[in-house]
Amino acid sequence: MKLTEVNWGIIGCGDVTEVKSGPAFQKTEHSRLVAVMRRNKEKAADYARRHGVPRCYHVADDLINDPEINAIYIATPPDTHAKYAIQAMRAGKPAYVEKPMALNYAECREMIKVSKETGMPLFVAYYRRTLPAFLKMKELIDSGIIGQPLSVAVTLIKNATEQKQDPETNNWRVDPKVAGGGHFFDLASHQFDFLDFLFGPVTEVHGIAVNQAGLYEAEDTVTGTFAFENGVTGTGHWCFVADESATKDDLEIIGTKGKLNLPSFRHEDLLLTTDKGTISFSFQNPENISHNLVEQVVQTLRGEGECVSTGESAARTNAVLDEMVKNYYKGRSSENKREKGSCRF
Repeated sequence: MKLTEVNWGIIGCGDVTEVKSGPAFQKTEHSRLVAVMRRNKEKAADYARRHGVPRCYHVADDLINDPEINAIYIATPPDTHAKYAIQAMRAGKPAYVEKPMALNYAECREMIKVSKETGMPLFVAYYRRTLPAFLKMKELIDSGIIGQPLSVAVTLIKNATEQKQDPETNNWRVDPKVAGGGHFFDLASHQFDFLDFLFGPVTEVHGIAVNQAGLYEAEDTVTGTFAFENGVTGTGHWCFVADESATKDDLEIIGTKGKLNLPSFRHEDLLLTTDKGTISFSFQNPENISHNLVEQVVQTLRGEGECVSTGESAARTNAVLDEMVKNYYKGRSSENKREKGSCRF
């Protein structure tokens, strides 16, 4: 399909849309935000008033069926991503979905199936594929400056006190029925998607997930190994219940002639280390972190480009996440069997 002007509706105008994404739809050329939806009428109206959005709804069907809207951004928790994306696409409207793409890989497959059946594009908000530091890392790898890439090490250790579930706020990010898993699903999804961008699909993965602190139902510590179709191997360690002194955020790519280091979540320098020493690269992110990706989505819908984050690429990340935690959520892997040729693990 090809649109001239992209008129967006947002389903789920919560915190993620305040700065990270929402304003980008207004700032992008040939794009405007027509309406927002939130189940709480007062909060939906407040968001619309503060962001200059003409209309607000408290029922998703009403927004999806708004005739002026021709594309829909779904920013709800993962348990309703598939439901709303499928509704939008069946209504003839492209869907741009927050990450992770869905509760599990099975839901991702259904979303892709509907996208193909309806001809409606499906995008996922993995914006690191468009941020300057991450693009520079890819550029340096592709240039051969660190030689042949050999291995990757992902480390994310966060403070336990920050991750403690507050029953008063109903933290859905550690409710597997809503989020698909715990903080691992929320954060590691960004990391695995970016590695997919660098090296292609994961072809083998082994993980162990446990809950060591008992602060909530979901897994709080995950360790795993994985390999990519180009032969690069990787290790990962994620822990969300550590002491402040142990916190760490690092993505390390090792090659035959050097290495690259970049935090996945802290806004710090990209480091290149070779036999000539270490060089640092600094970058400025857009004010609204999703802006570059939203621009790509709009350009793609206008027939002027090709978005780097699609349902097809994002589904591969969900497949990896499922496999990494399948020992903890016993039986779930049997519900998410991979289609032949889509993921070989």
